[in-house]
Amino acid sequence: MDSAKLSLGGQEYELPVVLGTEGERGVDISRFRGESGAVTLDPGYGNTGSCQSGICFINGEEGILRYRGYPIEQLAEQASFAEVSYLLIYGELPSVAQLQEFSDGLTYHSMIHEDMKKFFEGYPASAHPMAVLSSMISSLATYYPESEGNGDDDLNIIRILAKSKTMAAWSYKKSIGQPLVYPQNRLSYCADFLNMMFSVPTEEYEVPKVVEEALNVLFILHADHEQNCSTSTVRMVASSQANIFASLSAGVGALWGPLHGGANQKVLEMLEMIRQDGSDYKKYVDMAKDKDNDFRMMGFGHRVYKNFDPRATILRKACDEVLEQLGIDDPLLNIAKQLEDVALNDEYFVERKLYPNVDFYSGVLYRAMGIPTDMFTVMFALGRLPGWIAHFKELRGDPTSRINRPRQIYTGATARDYTPVAER
Repeated sequence: MDSAKLSLGGQEYELPVVLGTEGERGVDISRFRGESGAVTLDPGYGNTGSCQSGICFINGEEGILRYRGYPIEQLAEQASFAEVSYLLIYGELPSVAQLQEFSDGLTYHSMIHEDMKKFFEGYPASAHPMAVLSSMISSLATYYPESEGNGDDDLNIIRILAKSKTMAAWSYKKSIGQPLVYPQNRLSYCADFLNMMFSVPTEEYEVPKVVEEALNVLFILHADHEQNCSTSTVRMVASSQANIFASLSAGVGALWGPLHGGANQKVLEMLEMIRQDGSDYKKYVDMAKDKDNDFRMMGFGHRVYKNFDPRATILRKACDEVLEQLGIDDPLLNIAKQLEDVALNDEYFVERKLYPNVDFYSGVLYRAMGIPTDMFTVMFALGRLPGWIAHFKELRGDPTSRINRPRQIYTGATARDYTPVAER
């Protein structure tokens, strides 16, 4: 078996090498601290494998993303979000009967307890939908406690997926002062969410098929992305044996940040800034090229994908279809298309691999679909739920898992004596 050698203070330590199924290599340092008394330092854990997982594989150099071995391109083109959710959570594609039972569960458990409506009444109209979603998911634990000794209660998994879209849509309705719209059993998962978002008592809302299909693709592309900030948060909270509701609520909180799930919202804010400045996108392109200028183009390039983001390639096609079929004329979307053209053809952007990424296209798509900007991160969370649940199940089902407890290198003051306040 391969091993790595590390020399510290004249002592040599032999560390085993772990191989993944796709040829990934990792040096196992789990015994290093006990043998040497030293810890490894990796700020942000960017080079540290926190676990072994069989859920999602990414090869950033080649632009590869697979869920349970299935290429994202095939899943986005042919599968439903319910089918992909089942795949991620249970490890294999469902049979016809299994998919029907799972989909029925998502339909018939989408209502939330009537008492929970009082929670929405208590939130101010200005409450951010992510704050509402996080707290509502956490509150589900008071209505549906985990089965004793069963941390991956299948019924609670269904409840979370089904009810979260209702709670998300209701948070939006609350923010704009409109009546809450109840879920409809006749509609698909995506169509039901859109109906709850946009229906009003005075007129019937018919979900455009192209929008329903685009949302299905968006949810699939957001469903998992390996050990990112929010997924790692879910696993860390779950490692303490916290229940699934608390773990997923923590994931929502982590996703909320502008450096993670809020990136597509930043794209729209950038486009709005350009529009307010006379729509002179070339001025901002020049600013982005100027190394002495602090301006950065949001939604271009990716820290994981070095050549292209496979999800962006899929969404670009979906964007074109939605914009064409809906016949939208939106100044922000026009600016977005101009920036896209620059990024794909300008030598400066091409050489630096600053291609439009998934956040760029998802922001444009959500805008075209009528989703308000402060709901963008909520949409990301709805799509990411099955991935978080899959990682929760994987960790809780691993007999070797232990409570997460990172170490640190202390850089504070050394020992000193206390001086009473009167003597200072």
